[in-house]
Amino acid sequence: MHAYYADHFVLPLPSGHRFPMGKYARLRERLRAELPQVQLREALPASHGELALVHTPDYIQAVAQGSLSAAAQREIGFPWSPAMAERARRSVGATLLACRGALAGEGVSANLAGGTHHAYAGKGSGFCVFNDLAVAARLMQAEHARTRRAHGPLRVAIIDLDVHQGNGTAHIFAQDDTVFTLSLHGAKNFPFRKEPSDIDVELPDGCGDAQYLEALERALEALEQRFEPGLVLYLAGADPHEGDRLGRLKLSFDGLEARDRRVMDWAWRRRIPLAFTMGGGYGHDLETTVQVQVNTYGVALQYRERWRSLFPALATGAGTGHWHNAAA
Repeated sequence: MHAYYADHFVLPLPSGHRFPMGKYARLRERLRAELPQVQLREALPASHGELALVHTPDYIQAVAQGSLSAAAQREIGFPWSPAMAERARRSVGATLLACRGALAGEGVSANLAGGTHHAYAGKGSGFCVFNDLAVAARLMQAEHARTRRAHGPLRVAIIDLDVHQGNGTAHIFAQDDTVFTLSLHGAKNFPFRKEPSDIDVELPDGCGDAQYLEALERALEALEQRFEPGLVLYLAGADPHEGDRLGRLKLSFDGLEARDRRVMDWAWRRRIPLAFTMGGGYGHDLETTVQVQVNTYGVALQYRERWRSLFPALATGAGTGHWHNAAA
């Protein structure tokens, strides 16, 4: 299974900043040591043209040139720096590469960061500069239209299980019936002004495993009744964990593994390629957040093996897989 990273672009954050910059390199270290089946690759940066499928030209230029206003930087939560701009482009690029791999027949692929769902077309917010999920959905649709136009448009489901609602993603696709947005999130958590997704499930503070998994099951059933995707983008946030400083939910390690398994099984049983990103995670202990994410990769590897058994030529690089999901 391929996974893409950009953690070597480290933002020069002030002392005491609550963004856990170190978790990305630590996740890569853990995967290399414990799950060598995950093939780690450096992400390429998304181009300005790719970003412009979603983001406004003025905003792209402001990020690139360092001309974001002080207010815009405060809303993002990062001071501008060349590393901030490059990391933002590569975080999008990692999701693009993961999607291409999943759609090419790998079935499951990943970005070690990403899930920047608070970014709108014309601004960033909540530690999110560019919206990698939205750019990936748009670019995969464009590439699909060039190569498989006769099959109709590529329909994309974004399953957002970060503890914070994906407001930017919901707003970007509010009028688009080819992209379906589903979000399970804390009702009283950031963002305090939510945007309407296609399905929003608001969870109370203290929500535990059983209540969460029941809500997820109902949401996936509703998604299936309303939409047939050809690609799933899964935001596997670590911040619903009971040890998270900002999450306010109470999921255990086992509950989060069951969450990941339920989403990946839903996609597998329908033979829908899935690319996943890691989203938020702000554990009191950094290793707790990283462990949640390592567990997600362990689940993903099991489903990657199922795809490889379906398309054995992919194991040797002898061919490109084709799945039989009509929506793809």
